[in-house]
Amino acid sequence: MSKEAALNGLAQWYAYMKSHDRKALWDLLHPDAVFESPVVHTPQRGRDITFKYLASAEKVLGGPGFVYRGEWRSENGAVLEFEREIDGITINGVDIITFDGDGRITHFKVMVRPLKAMNLLHRLMGQELASQELTSQELMRQSTEKASAEQEAPR
Repeated sequence: MSKEAALNGLAQWYAYMKSHDRKALWDLLHPDAVFESPVVHTPQRGRDITFKYLASAEKVLGGPGFVYRGEWRSENGAVLEFEREIDGITINGVDIITFDGDGRITHFKVMVRPLKAMNLLHRLMGQELASQELTSQELMRQSTEKASAEQEAPR
């Protein structure tokens, strides 16, 4: 694992948060990615479920008012402190992200405070997960089609 791979993965994460491009998120996730939620007691394993949680969180928290306040890096990952106010409640938390040697996310853990914010986030995330439109299966199909087209393209 090189530090450059982690930096590349981190740059791709920031680009996703700016663009809201769900396909970019899908491509950034390792097939065996693990997501740890502040409200779900067991780790969620696999790209499909990790994608659903992260895409939902971006919809709930992302956009105007969302800001990363701090960043701490390691050899293979980063801790990003974020903040967002919703309904008069300031949500403060951290994303703890681990990358593989190709810069793909292998582990994503979220911690949130205070309790009032976590309760709000729990409710909003539940609503968003229930209403998600674009499924991970559709994105996987698009990604596979793109890879096939790139392989077939003349060089």
